[in-house]
Amino acid sequence: MVSLLRQVVFASALAGLIAGSVQTLIQHWQVIPLILQAETYEVETSPPNHQHEAAAPHDGDTSWTPQDGVEGTLFTSLANIFIGIGFALVLSACFVLRGSIGWREGVLWGAAGFLAFSLAPALGLPPELPGAAAADLFARQTWWLATVTATAGGLALAAFGRSMPWRVVGALIILAPHIVGGPHPTGDAGAVPPELAAHFAVSSLFSSAVFWLLIGGTSGYFFQHFAERD
Repeated sequence: MVSLLRQVVFASALAGLIAGSVQTLIQHWQVIPLILQAETYEVETSPPNHQHEAAAPHDGDTSWTPQDGVEGTLFTSLANIFIGIGFALVLSACFVLRGSIGWREGVLWGAAGFLAFSLAPALGLPPELPGAAAADLFARQTWWLATVTATAGGLALAAFGRSMPWRVVGALIILAPHIVGGPHPTGDAGAVPPELAAHFAVSSLFSSAVFWLLIGGTSGYFFQHFAERD
């Protein structure tokens, strides 16, 4: 039991470190410049009094955020690595239930994670830039959670269902949130140009795809590697 636990922890830690670090590089190259560009549109369209308030925060405001540059990159990298370790732990737990898993099978599991957590929700709620129009936060969170749950459950039924009816049910479950439709913003379209928003959505999905495929592949590789050593 201790050996299996060590196998899962070590495999997940290494997978999260690799995937999180690579994702940070991709975000620094493709995603963050788009966010900074979108923030210029947000500032240009803000009323003067809002700009004044942003430049001079209220006394007693103790909120802290990392500064742009090395500090911001460091905290982004740490966040990506810890998120990667968390998802790798989930995948490794699935590997334990499924038995021996190599990197090829791990990549397939990573692809399923990308479909469930990134691509399927993005079909109804594309990744949003600062200043872009957005629907009600609670409605977005509810739809996102329902979509992730439905996609993960539907993929499980489609992949592991012992008969065709179960696979059909899985496909219908995956489609259900999209039939209902994601929440859409009302009123102003926002200050961000549509071309920039589309570029950000594609770049974000690319970053997420690389992240998930690395999480799956490296988790599977290290899981099998430590199993063989024991």
